[in-house]
Amino acid sequence: MPGPDFCSSPRSVRRGAVLTLVFVSVLATAAATNSWPESEARVPRPSHTRDVASTVDRAELAKAASEAEADGKSGTKAAEEVVSRSGDRWGAVYDRSEYKEFEDSLDGEYTGVGLWVRRSRDGHIEVAKVQPGGPAALAGLRPGDGLRTIDGRQVGTSPVTAVVAQLRGGDEASAAGTAVAVGVQRGRQGWTRTLRRVRLATDAVTVRKLSGKATLVKVTAFSRGSGAQVDRAVRTAPAGGGILLDLRGNSGGLVSEATAAASALLDGGLVATYDVHGTQRAVYARPGGDTGRPLVVLIDGGTMSAAELLTGALQDRGRAVTVGSRTFGKGSVQMPSPLPGGSVAELTVGHYRTPAGRSVDGHGITPDVTAGDRAEPRAETVLSGLGGGA
Repeated sequence: MPGPDFCSSPRSVRRGAVLTLVFVSVLATAAATNSWPESEARVPRPSHTRDVASTVDRAELAKAASEAEADGKSGTKAAEEVVSRSGDRWGAVYDRSEYKEFEDSLDGEYTGVGLWVRRSRDGHIEVAKVQPGGPAALAGLRPGDGLRTIDGRQVGTSPVTAVVAQLRGGDEASAAGTAVAVGVQRGRQGWTRTLRRVRLATDAVTVRKLSGKATLVKVTAFSRGSGAQVDRAVRTAPAGGGILLDLRGNSGGLVSEATAAASALLDGGLVATYDVHGTQRAVYARPGGDTGRPLVVLIDGGTMSAAELLTGALQDRGRAVTVGSRTFGKGSVQMPSPLPGGSVAELTVGHYRTPAGRSVDGHGITPDVTAGDRAEPRAETVLSGLGGGA
């Protein structure tokens, strides 16, 4: 989560080059996944960390794809069948064009209909966010709408990645301009809208002035360059003013960008630990960040993956007061594996933890101050109380 219509993450097809946190749900037609550098210092492995590396047999996966390709069949579909039987909740397989679209989404561009989707806590696919001015917005779709059918086919319990692929329409060269029929459920009402896919661009970071000297920095996804934009926003904010960092609806993105954002607000130190096949590693912020400004972070159930990683670091290290509602709880780590035929499998290899050792996966992050519909005004009040709104 992911220019819209899609779930994001830097996906390098070279095995071991990148680790990705494929967040669970936000895929719009241009996903936003999360990537971990496979380096950094090792840290002791907590005794309660689960080793999930054996969830999928990689040799079996490659063999299935290779045999299918040799028989003139789809290696991607063969690999998908292996992953679906494995029990890897976040495992997914992408064909060559889908992977290309993932990479484009990290630059803030994608082909789609302008909506992000996610799996709700009751297991259904729903609209997480709608891009203003996009085809979905113009057709009246809203966050919270249930997505029931695509081109007449039931969505059901399909993987979020499969839903995203259907919304995107396949190869980007031919998808723009094509139509997709989307069946929507809102309360007891249901209807179908035909949307036309277009090439869209997103701005992951927006900045606006609040009352007094306070500044609101809204980050919708951690795509390429977003960390530097956060750093610039912090450094150019009015002297003595506080920062309201809005991560609501942020489905994640590149972990390197989330770490860069943390570096803007921390003076070095631990951001998160993660395990790869049971071996523990750590991610650190760069020294020199602004630690003097009052900081409040806005979060909600749409705050996921890399956005949760950043939130956990700022909360655990006492750098920020968090306001809103509990985050989604996506804290597993995926690694890309190239397959015969050009497809790529994202397989779960471990989990990440906050600096204090908290597991995010399945738990989320509970805010310091709980707030509902009026979370932003409440956050501004908290910021003012910290001396950052004057």
